Amino acid sequence: MTTQQENTKRIAKNTLMLYVRMLFGMLISLYTSRVVLQALGVEDYGIYNVVGGVVAMFSMVSSSLSSSVSRFLTFELGKGDMEGLKKVFSTSLSIQLVLSGIIIILAETIGLWFLNTHMTIPDNRLYAANWVFHASVLTFVINLLSVPFSASIVSHERMSAFAYIGILDIILRLLIVLFIAYSGLTFDRLIVYALLLVGVVCIMQAIYWSYCTRNFEECKLKLSFDVSYWKEMSSFAGWNFIGGTASLLKDQGVNVLLNLFMGPVVNAARGIANTVNNVLSSFASNFMTALKPQITKSYAAGDYDYMISLVERGSRFSYYILLLFALPMMFETEFVLTLWLKHYPEHTVNFVRLILIVTMCDVLSNTLIQLKAATGKVRNYQIVVGGMLLMNFPLSYLCLKVGFPPESTLIVALIVAVSCLLLRLLFLRSITDFSMKRYIYNVCGNVLFVTLISMILPLLLYMQMSDGIVRFFLICLLTTLSSSITIYFIGCSKNERTFIRGKIALIKRKIF
Repeated sequence: MTTQQENTKRIAKNTLMLYVRMLFGMLISLYTSRVVLQALGVEDYGIYNVVGGVVAMFSMVSSSLSSSVSRFLTFELGKGDMEGLKKVFSTSLSIQLVLSGIIIILAETIGLWFLNTHMTIPDNRLYAANWVFHASVLTFVINLLSVPFSASIVSHERMSAFAYIGILDIILRLLIVLFIAYSGLTFDRLIVYALLLVGVVCIMQAIYWSYCTRNFEECKLKLSFDVSYWKEMSSFAGWNFIGGTASLLKDQGVNVLLNLFMGPVVNAARGIANTVNNVLSSFASNFMTALKPQITKSYAAGDYDYMISLVERGSRFSYYILLLFALPMMFETEFVLTLWLKHYPEHTVNFVRLILIVTMCDVLSNTLIQLKAATGKVRNYQIVVGGMLLMNFPLSYLCLKVGFPPESTLIVALIVAVSCLLLRLLFLRSITDFSMKRYIYNVCGNVLFVTLISMILPLLLYMQMSDGIVRFFLICLLTTLSSSITIYFIGCSKNERTFIRGKIALIKRKIF
């Protein structure tokens, strides 16, 4: 078996493990979201989403550093440099400790002031909102300190451990929701919910730390500070700070704007839409989690042909995976939300559909982002692409200020997402063997054509039938068949169809 075949097999195995985790999490998430909404109420649910967003506004530094840690760990693994790997891990852990202290100071001063003076929160729930804020800060800091450990698991491609730990996390969160909803005790449910989540985070990070220190040599606790790696990682993280800030303002920043202009009920609607989006996009993101280390390692090893193949195929198949699940949801949004929640806030249906469209555009950029990160040369890229992403916040503000509906913020996000995709392609032209024209034709043109063809029959059925359980099942069946057939015959190359037929034949032999 060649190295590329082994890598492909590893990607498939890792993807399978992540899907086991994801499917389990999806079922639990759909149930717990409904129970939490009913247990907390629309107002408290909106408060929890927006207060958590204020804390997340301090994560712009940590998110950029997290990508830096993952990139450097994976790069050293690709080179096979154990000493470099140890230095990267120890240096990153030292940086995270210092950063945690800074974040706590900023959050408990500026963040707390903003919460109590500018947020739209009913006076009788401000006390609970403060408890949620402190709990969110603590959760954030604990997660920050765990970044080098979780990045090590992904870089080593130990996805089975990643999946099992994730399943335990899901189970613990389910137990919290059941306790909040059905305990029968008298307490402030919002406060207790936030505090119990802190406990879960502590348990999970202890497990990550224990697993990594036992299995990975570089994770033995030995704090050190390598100046050369610190400069490289700081430079990489510093420029990624622009992109991290832009992504944060696109999501949590706009969420705060919606709170200021519309109130917590609209935050609840967006929170529900984000839950649906996270569940469906996890089908594609799990595939990307398994793929990303191979892109970086192939770049570090100088295997550019394989790297470009991973980038193009990764983009297409990430999109196809998302399309299979997003298309029926976009047709039957009202039915699914009614079946799931019974009652939901105004704007939820439009939020769900629009946020899925934005995500389907963004998923095409995931492998491009990883490829650019693998090069380590991100300064000009982040200035331009990050600058474009930053436009989400001011443009959304202008739309809300002049009286446009809250859905306008997602229209802005879609326009910006398309612009960023084109800018990323322009920057990647300098990489060996990468062709912007080929990517647009083989990936963007391909997925657009597949999407349009897949929608024709379901759209005709949707227009001819009245809503209800029968149409829902027919739409799900028709979208699945239409998408699968179109992806196979139009979306896949001849070699990919041969590979799929071989896998199907192998499964049949194992079964029969």
